[in-house]
Amino acid sequence: MEDRLVSPQHGDEDIQETSLRPRRLDEYIGQETIKNNLSILLEAAKKRNEALDHVLLYGPPGLGKTSLSLIIAAEMAAAIKMTSGPAIEHAGDLASMLTALNEGDVLFIDEIHRLSRVIEERLYSAMEDFALDLMVGKGPAARSVRIPLKPFTVVGATTRLGALAAPLRDRFGAIYRLQYYDEDALQQIIQRSARILHVDLEPGGQQEIARRARGTPRIANRLLRRARDYAQVRADGIITREVAAAALAALEVDERGLDPTDRALLLSLIQKFDGGPVGVETLAASISEEVETIEDVLEPYLLQLGFLARTPRGRIATRLAYEHLGLPYRSEPASGPGLWDNPTSAEGEDTEG
Repeated sequence: MEDRLVSPQHGDEDIQETSLRPRRLDEYIGQETIKNNLSILLEAAKKRNEALDHVLLYGPPGLGKTSLSLIIAAEMAAAIKMTSGPAIEHAGDLASMLTALNEGDVLFIDEIHRLSRVIEERLYSAMEDFALDLMVGKGPAARSVRIPLKPFTVVGATTRLGALAAPLRDRFGAIYRLQYYDEDALQQIIQRSARILHVDLEPGGQQEIARRARGTPRIANRLLRRARDYAQVRADGIITREVAAAALAALEVDERGLDPTDRALLLSLIQKFDGGPVGVETLAASISEEVETIEDVLEPYLLQLGFLARTPRGRIATRLAYEHLGLPYRSEPASGPGLWDNPTSAEGEDTEG
């Protein structure tokens, strides 16, 4: 799938994101419940002079899981080692990382649900007992060796909590779910980013960008940069409400933050399948996208808006989706056992998220 302006995934153009990240917990905007609980966790660990308990962060991409991991390390005055589940391919990779950690250090594992089963099992004793069990030798001469580790903190991040093995999930002492941001919090983030980027931003422009940012700080910062470009070329450099609206309309991001790919999914569901229900595999094929793209990238925000519903028989377009697209609403869904359902796709995953 080509890069989308409103994709919550990290892209090449987000290179400036590092400069916009908050450095301390009191600079982090939004997620107030997590901040309050995390501040207690951090303060307690510092008072006991212990490594922080393992922390698992989950929720849609672009909401600040990586930023929180960096803040945790900064607040604990600890070094941080950053990696991802797919990057740890062999037990030796994990062993080299863990043995290099000093006491109190933070190991951040993005996409932790994508760790292989072998790596997961090696991580169990490391997280619980601060020891690494390795097999030395081969055949009858093979023996298990336990290597002690210095106390450290694993901060895991995932967009799919249900895909995480239960034994691994149970080893995290604190599990926090990041929620989509409301417009007030996004406006604060946009205002802060505008100061850092030296952007001349009026309250109306700030509100217009926040309205189309899909509840996601990463997208808000991306839209701010594109509105800045438009203002410098087509206006006087000041992002007003009118300038922001014109800039984002030119980029085909509508007033609810939907782009052509989102609209294509909804239109396909409505025009090709009578509004559903339709199986996700059939829907993905109809718009030439991967099933994972539908589930992980497109659906979460459409579900949040109430434009899409998941049912045991498939996806359904809601009245709100019809209204947003300016189409007449068909009040009765297609009858029968599900004309467009995939027999091999029972939609059992719809219970998640």
